[in-house]
Amino acid sequence: MTNATMTDEARELYSQATTASLTAQLVKRGLRTRAISNIAPINPDTPRVFGPAYTLRYIPMREDLATGEAMANPENPQRKAIEVVPAGHVLIADTNGMDVSGTFGDILVARLKVRGVAGVVSDGPMRDIAELENIDFPVFARGNAAPPSYASMLAADAQVPIGCGGVAVFPGDIVIGDPDGIVILPAAIAEEVARAAVEQDQLEAYVRQRVESGDSIVGVYPPNEKTKADYEAWKAKQR
Repeated sequence: MTNATMTDEARELYSQATTASLTAQLVKRGLRTRAISNIAPINPDTPRVFGPAYTLRYIPMREDLATGEAMANPENPQRKAIEVVPAGHVLIADTNGMDVSGTFGDILVARLKVRGVAGVVSDGPMRDIAELENIDFPVFARGNAAPPSYASMLAADAQVPIGCGGVAVFPGDIVIGDPDGIVILPAAIAEEVARAAVEQDQLEAYVRQRVESGDSIVGVYPPNEKTKADYEAWKAKQR
C-alpha cells in the first residue's frame, strides 16, 4: 500500500488509534509480536507517526567500504533511500543490534522532512540529538550516539523484509507510533485493526469516566454486557 492509495478513512483511523489498543486488537487476532518497545520520539512535540513502511537494512561495517567516496555514492542504499522514499511513508531502519553509531543525523532528517516523508523509525540510536529535538518531524529511536553510521555499520539494502527491534517489517506494512512505542500492522488487516482500536479507545475513555466517578472496576473494566450497553447508550447521546 502506498500513501497515494491509502483512503481518507484509513488515514483518519491511523492518526487516532493508540498503540496500546492496536496491540490489544492484534493479540485478539493471534499476533503478539508486532510492537517495538523501548523506542521513543526524540522531539516530545512530535509524538506520533503513521504511514506505510519503507525499509532500510544495515549490516556490520567492513572497513574498506567505510570511505567518503562510498558514503557519497548516490547508489549507497542509505543515501538512495533518503532521496526515493515516497512522501507519506515512514523510513524504518533495522540496525542489526548495533548501538554505537547514529542511524541518521539532522541533515538527513531535514531532507526527509522537506520531501514530505511521514517520519523515521530506527531500532538504533540517532546523532545530533539537540538538533533533532527541535525539528518538527517525528523521529523515533533507541538512544543517542555521536559517531556517524559508517563508523560501525553499512547500509546493505532497502525495501526488503527487515527485523526492526526484533519485529518483522515488510515494505508496505503500516507503521504507527506514539509515546508507548511503535506498532507494525500487516497491510492486509491494518485498516480493520485500526478501526477496532479506535472503537476500543472510545470505550475505554467511557470506562475511565465511570471509574473516575467512583465506580468499581468489577463489571466495568473489563466491561460486562451491561456496561457495554450503557456505553452504547452514552455514545448515542454524544452523537
